Amino acid sequence: MSWLNRVRKALPFQDKRDTPDNLWIKCPSCSEMLFTKEYEENLNVCPRCDHHGRIGAEARFAQLLDPIFTVLPAPKVKEDPLKFKDSKKYPDRLKAARLANPYPDALTNALGTIGGQKAVLGVQDFAFMGGSMGMAVGAAFVAGADKALKEKCAYVICTAAGGARMQEGILSLMQMPKCTVAIRRLRAAGLPYIVVLTDPTTGGVTASYAMLGDVHIAEPGCLIGFAGQRVIQDTIREKLPEGFQRAEYLLEHGMVDMVVHRRDLKAQLALLLDYLGTKAAA
Repeated sequence: MSWLNRVRKALPFQDKRDTPDNLWIKCPSCSEMLFTKEYEENLNVCPRCDHHGRIGAEARFAQLLDPIFTVLPAPKVKEDPLKFKDSKKYPDRLKAARLANPYPDALTNALGTIGGQKAVLGVQDFAFMGGSMGMAVGAAFVAGADKALKEKCAYVICTAAGGARMQEGILSLMQMPKCTVAIRRLRAAGLPYIVVLTDPTTGGVTASYAMLGDVHIAEPGCLIGFAGQRVIQDTIREKLPEGFQRAEYLLEHGMVDMVVHRRDLKAQLALLLDYLGTKAAA
């Protein structure tokens, strides 16, 4: 036995205390180590570089809606209509995503008020299979629009998606015109449809309901686009400008109406809802 082991046995050394794995979080932008509790209290925004972290539906509802609200039930759709399988079966991927997330698919709606203004709020969660748009997301979007029509109030949606869900093939792409028709119904009824673009909003979601709002708000620095930057560069064979597809670039070029910090988002939405009103058609 070495002298070190003999000393360790003789002295009352205590075992190293276990520390929680989630005590600290590393900012993906500036790499600063942040105390998780303080980071969450700051609305998941880095206090050093102002990077807006990705958040889920529960956090969005808590941040944007007044305290009393009702989460709407998720519509039932046929799962795995194409019997898709890659390295895993599609039902297995859905099961794993549902175990890791509080809601059954990537888009969840809630009915409540935003600064006293009645609204249906839809939140797309990137943590659920990249926020991908499948039949469940399309059905949830239409259900949210229908609820807004019934309640004669605005529909506000926070988008975050990597695009269409490949496991559902052409059926996922059919959600684009389906959601577009729902937006037209809101517009015909004179009800506001407001889009909050968050990081990232890409693919078929950008090509449909994410860019059809009456007002488009973007969080600072969020990625917004259809195809990836590398794909575009390889296609046009030109170097893209600095900050291409970021919220500030799109604001400068008229693609979004405003870029709003997360701490000001609720107040801005309440102001817009108050201004736009609910001029429902008779």
